[in-house]
Amino acid sequence: MPGRLGQSWGREKGARVLIQIALGAVLLMLSTVIAGATALAMLGFFRRRSDWLAREPHDPKLVAALMLASLWVLLIVTLGVWGWALTFHLLGIFASLEEALYFSLVVFTTLGFGDVLLPQQWRLLGGLMAVNGLLNMGMLTAVMIETLRSIRARQKGDWE
Repeated sequence: MPGRLGQSWGREKGARVLIQIALGAVLLMLSTVIAGATALAMLGFFRRRSDWLAREPHDPKLVAALMLASLWVLLIVTLGVWGWALTFHLLGIFASLEEALYFSLVVFTTLGFGDVLLPQQWRLLGGLMAVNGLLNMGMLTAVMIETLRSIRARQKGDWE
């Protein structure tokens, strides 16, 4: 009898692990697709304005582009955090949406205070969310730098 109970518990735990991995993968992919699609839109926005950006004065236009790109990063991070927080809230993992948002923001940005934790049966999602945030931050930083590099190259006449 104890062997059957252990097998049953092991299958339940294995299923929970697979559910967490699948859910985390879906959320990670959605976040990445949204970030990638909006990155292409932002790059297109700046390319369509390349002639204007190349004309003097350069510095105020570069600062405006940096501000716009920074707002884009903030938007994408906010969407990612909200996606995870709403998932946690819908699963009933946290007592309130505010707690789910706080936890999601802290983990997505890999800050990890540790004052709010996932229940043990959902803890794999925390690691997957941190990976999602890390990947997004890297991609968002690369796109923002490439955007500014392209604008500066256009301003100097080295447009690709």
